[in-house]
Amino acid sequence: MLPFDFDYFQPGSLKEAIDLYQSLDQQGKKTIFFSGGTELITLGRIDLAYAEAVIDIKKIAECKMMQFQDDYLVIGSALSLTKIEEANHFPLLTKVASEVADHTARGKITIGGNICAQIFYREAILPLLLADSYVVIVGPEGVKTVPINEIFHQQLRLEKGELLVQTATERMYIEAPFYAVKRRQQWDTGYPLITIAALKIDGAIRVAISGLCPFPFRSPEVEDYLNRQGPSMQERMDGALSVLPKPILDDVEGSADYRLFVLRNLLVDALAALE
Repeated sequence: MLPFDFDYFQPGSLKEAIDLYQSLDQQGKKTIFFSGGTELITLGRIDLAYAEAVIDIKKIAECKMMQFQDDYLVIGSALSLTKIEEANHFPLLTKVASEVADHTARGKITIGGNICAQIFYREAILPLLLADSYVVIVGPEGVKTVPINEIFHQQLRLEKGELLVQTATERMYIEAPFYAVKRRQQWDTGYPLITIAALKIDGAIRVAISGLCPFPFRSPEVEDYLNRQGPSMQERMDGALSVLPKPILDDVEGSADYRLFVLRNLLVDALAALE
């Protein structure tokens, strides 16, 4: 049980959802959009999340779709990781999503919820960063489509009252060679130590990482070192690790030094697989 009560709404359209948010906000109510609700329930029980009104987007058609439109795969933000895994339209996303939590939880966790979560890991964002995906966002000012690498900086930078509706990924990235591994310190479904996803585009390897820092990221500086052909493998790894963002996590899951050790080995494996 949650230690607080909230008003629950389930609009049937994007306009209704946005209008409802504005109305509730004007009433001074702490309002959130949600689709799966796993984070609100988990964090709400330990006083790390709170809402006075919840707008459930699961019945909005645009948030539930998954189909190719022209040369782009469009995925609604309210689709569960299980549905994305079963469809397997984007193999790298399938691989990464299939290792989030356990099977039961993945049936409730949505891709939008994972991307917008407070939790450090948010692994579902990794393939989208690598694939130069777009996000479709709706808010008081209307609908906009934005490159994900322009709006995701440690977290998805949504304005107040905005809602993530869909992601769109070009087919050429979906069909590219990839590599993805998740390393855990503990049990098979425990929190990850490091998750790495890599994609090979036009002969160059792109890498995105979760679990190393308090946020998932893709770093052009890291990729620059990894793709250098003259230096030795050790020099490339040393260079890549020297330009990582900070801070490096140091907690019960693993020390900062151990995380860096694991990451170095995973990067070597990724290059071996894709080069």
